[in-house]
Amino acid sequence: MTSETTTALALPQTPLAKGVLELALRVESPAVANHSIRSFLFAQLYAEHAGAKPAADYDTDLLFAACVLHDIGLSDAANGDLRFEVDGADKAAEFLTERGLGAAAVDSVWEAIALHTSEHIADRRGTLCLLTKNGISLDFGRGTEFISDEVGAAIHDRYPRHSMATSLVNIIVEQATARPGKAPLFSPAAELLRIRTQPGEATVLEHAANHGRWGN
Repeated sequence: MTSETTTALALPQTPLAKGVLELALRVESPAVANHSIRSFLFAQLYAEHAGAKPAADYDTDLLFAACVLHDIGLSDAANGDLRFEVDGADKAAEFLTERGLGAAAVDSVWEAIALHTSEHIADRRGTLCLLTKNGISLDFGRGTEFISDEVGAAIHDRYPRHSMATSLVNIIVEQATARPGKAPLFSPAAELLRIRTQPGEATVLEHAANHGRWGN
């Protein structure tokens, strides 16, 4: 394994990061947890590609928390009455607050998680939102040209995809079917629910993954 690959696979080892990882692995399905971890690894690669430096431009622990917990709203631990992005952001904020993070740091992670499906909006809400959203997009195979085949293969060998997009859609649709308030008009959940009622039509998430570099 080259030094580039070793660096690309590294996760932060602070007590906060270890707690975040433990929570995700405990409450999320393997498909969702692996997607979330890969999103962080891709966010780090994007940051390096874009010239954003840890400590100077973003906090690695906060980026780790935002990426690894961005879909915790799809777990039973955070499945409330609101759209999954907000339920997840609330759960992440509660977890981080319990571990002593200040209000500003907690709010920045909340915002990154709540806005991660909001194209164009997340891009303008600061570096943490931007990196989180782009890390997630890279896991769907969008804009990955700067990532080497070796690094991409190593990430997926360590954290397999497990039909990631289909798994995400299944949970989102199941939640929204049980609690219609989780799919307000024009939300991603509402669109996924609508498409799933059309026989033979792939959802936008599944289409993106199937036609992306990494597959589903």
